[in-house]
Amino acid sequence: MDIGIFGSATTIDGLRTQIESAAKAGFGTFWTPQIFDMDALTALAVISQSVPDIRLGTAVVPTYPRHPMMLAQQALTVNQACGGRLDLGIGLSHQPVVEGMWGIPFERPVRHMSDYLEILMPLLTDGNVSFGGEMVTGRGAINVPAEAPPVYVAALGPQMLKLAGKKADGTLTWMTGRTTIKELTSPTIRAAAEAAGRSTTVLAGVPVMVTSDPAAARERAAKDFEIYGQLPSYRAMLDREGYDGPEDIAVVGSIDEIGSHFEEFADAGVDQMVASVFGNQEEVAATVEGLATLL
Repeated sequence: MDIGIFGSATTIDGLRTQIESAAKAGFGTFWTPQIFDMDALTALAVISQSVPDIRLGTAVVPTYPRHPMMLAQQALTVNQACGGRLDLGIGLSHQPVVEGMWGIPFERPVRHMSDYLEILMPLLTDGNVSFGGEMVTGRGAINVPAEAPPVYVAALGPQMLKLAGKKADGTLTWMTGRTTIKELTSPTIRAAAEAAGRSTTVLAGVPVMVTSDPAAARERAAKDFEIYGQLPSYRAMLDREGYDGPEDIAVVGSIDEIGSHFEEFADAGVDQMVASVFGNQEEVAATVEGLATLL
């Protein structure tokens, strides 16, 4: 099983330092979010010029504010800049953000994503599309000579998982536990992919800290990741596991204990663990160093 590192920063230099550390430690992929800091794709394009030998992923770019033709252009441009090392994670975001912050109706999200992929995927692979969807329409061509990056859809429920398996390259989960991945995520997306004649990949993002004080680490996780216990889609995943909050899904303890937890995720059907390393500077460094021994 692969292990990727998830991190973020408010400056190019700060993010570059994190990616350099991950690459030096031997990790195959570094993931960064598209939330309210820097534009993720732009930052990765810049950093790729000075940091080779590690894949660069978005986890995830929201679809509603970016038309798929625009995202295809940007993703191909970034993949050209980084020599084919981009992993493109996309997702719906959340109704409070889409409607409350952007003023865009959060209507029929599964249909929206289906239409989005019908436009995005052909543009990435062939540069042409002609599709009139119920929620999104795209007609035209782009000319950006670059390899199509794999596309991972942030999918949690069964309908989105089926869609990701049918039309994309896999899924990247968050706040989703081992039981849910074993019973819902992995079998659902893999069955859909097999029926469509596609291969698929399951990536699972979880908070991680190497520590000798798991109780304190869980207290920190409860504070750092509190918002995810309040958003309905993630709350549903936590409830499926019987978890009170994000602190219960955090993987904390010795590196041997973390390794055992990761193996349980692998047995549940996960292909790559994406470690959202948290804590202070020293704790983050110790966790990255420890995780490198599991590679």
